[in-house]
Amino acid sequence: MNTQKKEILYAGIDIGSTTTKTVVVDAQNGQIIHSGYRRHSAQQAASVIECLKELLKKFPEAEFFLALTGSGAKTLSDRLGLPYVQEVVANSIAIRKLYKDVNTAIELGGQDAKMIFFQTDPGTGAINVADMRMNGSCAGGTGAFIDEIAALLSVPADEFEQLAAQGKT
Repeated sequence: MNTQKKEILYAGIDIGSTTTKTVVVDAQNGQIIHSGYRRHSAQQAASVIECLKELLKKFPEAEFFLALTGSGAKTLSDRLGLPYVQEVVANSIAIRKLYKDVNTAIELGGQDAKMIFFQTDPGTGAINVADMRMNGSCAGGTGAFIDEIAALLSVPADEFEQLAAQGKT
């Protein structure tokens, strides 16, 4: 009879417009014990399957509490029967947990930019979301735009940063 307790892990998969990101956190101490980043080339479901296989291989005995987020997550979460957390909400939860003194957070995604404004409750000291903004019509400066420019220049996107660093103007 096996009386050993299973390792409990929290895992999140962010299915964005250009990439799939994973993170695994130890439920006991809150430490990140695994993270992954992959371009999915518009094969979002296949990318998530690969992420899940990777997690099962790396943590075969663990019990996972898993949620999906990102622009491509809602349909997949419904099909897989997994919890879905809207990405701006997910960001605000993580930011409030990790930073005790924050006013604004800006996140550039693959197809949009998001801003979250926080305020501290003077009575309780709790950090609350005061407002959220998201551009809905322009992807300039986001991951998809950068990927497009890299393709036009025939430069692999993962080498684009080094090329940009060589620029003078």
